Amino acid sequence: MDSPLMQTPPLDPPVADTAPTDRALTGYDEQHLVTYLRLLDAEEDGAHWQEVAKVVLHIDPVSEPVRARRAWETHLARARWMTENGYRHLLRGGAPH
Repeated sequence: MDSPLMQTPPLDPPVADTAPTDRALTGYDEQHLVTYLRLLDAEEDGAHWQEVAKVVLHIDPVSEPVRARRAWETHLARARWMTENGYRHLLRGGAPH
């Protein structure tokens, strides 16, 4: 029996204040694959976290500095987790539904 295919993730979904910390891939992760890639690209380019929070996460780091920093840190950590572990779940068909 074949696994159902993962749906194409949205390009710019709204983000939660913190990214998941589950040991398995979540539906949130599937919806935010593009966000994670954008965060990793920004990190590679040396972009400042405040710029990334504003442009990628759509959280104003001036008016909400604590929320912006927490969202940036947790989503970047989750993006890194995806490169080390989460991708295996994708190869197996995605998050459990």
